[in-house]
Amino acid sequence: MTAAAAAAPQKKSLRKSLLLFLALLGPGIITANVDNDAGGITTYSLAGAQYGYSLLWMLIPTTVSLVVVQEMCARMGAVTGKGLSDLIRESFGLRTTFYIMIALFLTNLGNTISEFAGIAAGMEIFGVSKFVSVPIAAALVWLLIVKGSYRIVERVFLVACVIYLAYPLAALTADVPWLDVAKASVTPTFRADGGYVAMMIGLVGTTIAPWMQFYQQAAVVEKGITAENYGYTRLDVVVGCFFAVAVALFIVVSCAASIYGHGQSVETAADAARALEPLVGRYASGLFAVGLINASLFAAGVLPLSTAYYICEAMGWELGIDKDFRKAPEFFWLFTLSVAAGALTILVPGMPLLAVMYVSQVVNGVVLPFVLILMLLLINDKRLMGAFVNGPVFNTVAWATVAGLIGLTALMTLDTVWPGAIDRMVSLVAG
Repeated sequence: MTAAAAAAPQKKSLRKSLLLFLALLGPGIITANVDNDAGGITTYSLAGAQYGYSLLWMLIPTTVSLVVVQEMCARMGAVTGKGLSDLIRESFGLRTTFYIMIALFLTNLGNTISEFAGIAAGMEIFGVSKFVSVPIAAALVWLLIVKGSYRIVERVFLVACVIYLAYPLAALTADVPWLDVAKASVTPTFRADGGYVAMMIGLVGTTIAPWMQFYQQAAVVEKGITAENYGYTRLDVVVGCFFAVAVALFIVVSCAASIYGHGQSVETAADAARALEPLVGRYASGLFAVGLINASLFAAGVLPLSTAYYICEAMGWELGIDKDFRKAPEFFWLFTLSVAAGALTILVPGMPLLAVMYVSQVVNGVVLPFVLILMLLLINDKRLMGAFVNGPVFNTVAWATVAGLIGLTALMTLDTVWPGAIDRMVSLVAG
């Protein structure tokens, strides 16, 4: 047999594997990148603008946690063929499910509001009033989901992911002290004040938001992914997570170099856009605005969709983008009400857009540990997962994430009730 003949089956196998990966591509990359939404861009921008490079080190442990958490829920979807809400109801009963659903509904509503705040803030940079941009955006999002199929919606979302490349390209062409960036990325720092702790919670909450676990698991189930072809979905998850965090790093770096380095303050999205001009150039405002609008529109579709997914799963109602109002009325009405509530809230005069986008991410970080605890109990249940239960490394990372977030939330709460409490505790330990 010639070398060419021997290589032919290998090429065919490689081509088949690549085509299968591309066919299964979607849930991991879409879910991770939706989290670089209006709230995410705002949080990363504020982290760089207010604290420079000092919080970059958090992106490494957060990336590890993100990969572990998203892999866990994708694995549960592939192995059980059920969404996370379904599994919570079956394993923990209706009462636990009810309270979790209420907390997640309110959290997701806050996140949806923040997406329309992002659309309003981004379009205001171009001089378009929110009373024009927000209703149009809400109508476009509603039409895409209600009238589109799962395949069309997924393709639109994947195209939206490509636009995030604008942020790395902007930072890489700018004058950034990359040696300082590299050093800050591996040097943990801590400041004894409530604002810094809240920002730490916000960074984790915006990178690993509670809705992500429900949406990704539901997407894996709806796409028909099973344990047999799960390896490709795991790669989809890992690629999506690293891409999303890379975008986050470049947003922090850009704002740290241009805003923090020059002692400027950021009160609105337009402030952040204008402050980038010395670093990125005269197209900075437009770049920031386009990125913010794209991210907000992207997430304004996915977040209400995730709300509809997990509530319908929990209640045992029909769900799915490929259905219609007749077959899944609750699913589409939940989606419609979430979009309408998010858009109408932002139309209230005087709504502080930047604050809405940031606070929603801190709330994500506070709620996340409760979702992770239920996930860990489920994925370590051998009756449910069989040979696909967590290994010791995944359990260690996930439980460390839970403990870290609970600890940071306790510190933030303590400093809110007794201002300066963190500073006094650090001084007591150091002295």
